[in-house]
Amino acid sequence: MAESEDGFLAGRLLVAMPGIGDPQFHRAVVFLCAHNAEHAMGLAVNRPVAGLSIGSVLMRLKIAGKSGSIELPQDLVLMGGPVERDRGFVLHTDDYMCPTSSVRVAPGVGLTATPEVLEAIAGHNTRPRRSLLALGYAGWDAGQLERELMANAWLTCEADEALIFDDEHETKWERALAKIGVNPGQLSSLAGQA
Repeated sequence: MAESEDGFLAGRLLVAMPGIGDPQFHRAVVFLCAHNAEHAMGLAVNRPVAGLSIGSVLMRLKIAGKSGSIELPQDLVLMGGPVERDRGFVLHTDDYMCPTSSVRVAPGVGLTATPEVLEAIAGHNTRPRRSLLALGYAGWDAGQLERELMANAWLTCEADEALIFDDEHETKWERALAKIGVNPGQLSSLAGQA
């Protein structure tokens, strides 16, 4: 999905530049779920929380039992961003959409932040084909993301299912850069600080 005619970037990936200046976003790849004149919101798709799987979260929340017949996802939960870290967000393919709580954020991609999607992932309903669970989100106030883009803190990239959903988190940053023809070794940590 290309930049929209209005210049907003929902449905695209933000790729952190080396000189971003915020350790929370060092080598981050962020899927932008919303972007308009008032705000932007996204989820980092390459920051796993060590030792915390989606299956273990489903068991802790008593959404899935230990002896269930459904294979529970062992994908790691991701740290979506520094805002509201105790709140969960599920980014998923749009073959699953809860009529009352899912939002289509890009062609083929939905976002749900209610327990219904966790029940679907646990096998109680039709599961999304692909999904990720993130804790917290990245948020920007009016004009803040635009200023960061102008300062070369971020590059933008087309999103695809592999970059969003696969579990090869350690390579997503390099793969996103390669997708736009950038060699990570050629990036300066001083980019945008002229």
